[in-house]
Amino acid sequence: MDTWLIVLLVVLAVAVVVVLALLLSKRSRIAQARKREQAREHLQEAQVRSARAEKERALAEEQSAQARRELAEVQERAALAEQEARERAARADEDRSEADRLRASAQKAAPDLVSGGTTTVDDGRGTAGRHAVQPDGVPADGVTEPRPDEHGTGGATRR
Repeated sequence: MDTWLIVLLVVLAVAVVVVLALLLSKRSRIAQARKREQAREHLQEAQVRSARAEKERALAEEQSAQARRELAEVQERAALAEQEARERAARADEDRSEADRLRASAQKAAPDLVSGGTTTVDDGRGTAGRHAVQPDGVPADGVTEPRPDEHGTGGATRR
């Protein structure tokens, strides 16, 4: 072969290698740029999701705090209602004790008014016996008047 042909083939081979190297380099830069763009998108998505998660966390904590407040209010109302019921029961016991004491005093003072566990009340109009009361507090005729403080009797309600 001629020398010039060998030189030409070597030059062409070097040129092909250089062109291939340039193409691979460009392809690598494009791939790297694509990866950077994808990484940038991932960072943006991460920021958006992080902000959303923070917002949801704050709402969840607020909802939890509201539930705890409501529970505390309900417990407080229940405690107040229980205390009021205990006080009312104590007042009823005091009234019962006072009624028993007064009944015993009346029996001691006038045994003829209290006979056989029934108390005869004379209202001064000649209607004695009409309001006879048995020891359990029920009138002798069995008819009881509704009290305004009893639930469901149409009296005033307190809520």
